[in-house]
Amino acid sequence: QVQLVESGGGLVQAGGSLRLSCVVSGRGRAFSISGMGWFRQAPGKERDFVTSINWNGGETLYADSVKGRFTISRDNAKNTMYLQMNMLRPEDTAVYYCATRPYANTAVTVGAYDYWGQGTQVTVSS
Repeated sequence: QVQLVESGGGLVQAGGSLRLSCVVSGRGRAFSISGMGWFRQAPGKERDFVTSINWNGGETLYADSVKGRFTISRDNAKNTMYLQMNMLRPEDTAVYYCATRPYANTAVTVGAYDYWGQGTQVTVSS
């Protein structure tokens, strides 16, 4: 079973920064050759794509709403993915989920990922 655990969420003022981490463990998925992604879900809304990274970090994709503010990265030696979030806005408030997919490339749809973490809350106050 593959397990993903997010951490690093919290409450921050607008303009501040947070760094999320996602650790992947368990059998059945080789982290170092898997595409990964971050999604977020605000209350009453659908789960939305934030960013994705391919197996070696050589390709990344970002939602337009976070381009220039968020940076995705990964450390395959630590089975860990990161999301550095700068210049946070109140509209970034959501539960943030990390996910892994059974292919090496990036993807933007929820259905392209098969294992998910439990999520970490990010709240940005104005």
